[in-house]
Amino acid sequence: MRTVYNFLTQTRNHYGLTRSDIATYIYLSLGTLVMAGPLVWLVLSSFKPQSQLVRFPPTLLPYQQQTVTVAGYEEPLELFNVTMDDGTVHQLAQVSRVGLEARMVDPAAPETIYKVKLDQRQPIESLNFGFDNYTRGVEAFDFWKYFRNTLGVTVFATILTLLVNSMAAFGLSKYQFKGRNLIFIIIISTLMIPLSVILIPVFLVISEVGWSNNLLGVIVPAAATPTGVFLLRQYMLTIPDELLDSARIDGASEWRIYWQIVLPLAGPALAVLAIFSVMWRWNDFLWPLIVLSRNDLFTLQVGLNSFQGEFNTQWDLVLAMTVLTLLPVTIAFAFLQRYITTGIATTGMK
Repeated sequence: MRTVYNFLTQTRNHYGLTRSDIATYIYLSLGTLVMAGPLVWLVLSSFKPQSQLVRFPPTLLPYQQQTVTVAGYEEPLELFNVTMDDGTVHQLAQVSRVGLEARMVDPAAPETIYKVKLDQRQPIESLNFGFDNYTRGVEAFDFWKYFRNTLGVTVFATILTLLVNSMAAFGLSKYQFKGRNLIFIIIISTLMIPLSVILIPVFLVISEVGWSNNLLGVIVPAAATPTGVFLLRQYMLTIPDELLDSARIDGASEWRIYWQIVLPLAGPALAVLAIFSVMWRWNDFLWPLIVLSRNDLFTLQVGLNSFQGEFNTQWDLVLAMTVLTLLPVTIAFAFLQRYITTGIATTGMK
């Protein structure tokens, strides 16, 4: 904890804050607010009931109106602070509302009905971080089925991505052949092609091989990525060719050199690509939406899109399920982000 405090309070010199330090802290604070603000709002809103989500003006923290059980009424009634005509304030429970007027009773003496104008009452609320949205959402959303599909797609797609991209990077970095640089340029140039341009051709290919409405149709097409090839090739170029030549002299096959020498040495770059691949596959929405139309094959993102009524959307449940969907990849990124920094910092230089 002291290390974190020292890091957050460090300055350019030992004489206290300077204008540069103040400007830096303001800039970093604003950047943190812009980046983390929507996420904080999402998490806090996932605890709010539907009535609080449509409330204006909105509140940051989740509040829930207090209720009370009143004799003679089956359901608990909502509590309000009511300013009476004589200026006194009483706690009354609302029985019903008609137009701009509410019928209210005193919980201690429910025999008398008070007719109160709406602008005379103020709801009595308390901070509430209940998990009712999450429990109801998991039951209605079939979360675990979509979670298994997403986990399977993410794991197998990441393994296939590492294998395919590392093979391509190994060939483009450690073999001398005519047109090697041209092939690499063509691979990198595919980054400039918008995804919408290739959606239809790729879908037609997937349909022809029978992978439509199949998780293989989600896993295989995105296995080869130009970003992965570039990242791994740049790192493999730093591996000495003499090391590979020594292995060949000792009788090692090309497959053994790739599997037992190159891959272990390229571990940091592989870790970076694995983290990127997990985030890409877990958050992918457009391609699974196109390939999959069976509900039992939906991933979490596609399932969330279908988790809404024809005329009404239960935003309280949608927000709760969105938080659960983001939670695994957020935790993974939090623990593995240092590998991203290390891997990128060492890519292309030794």
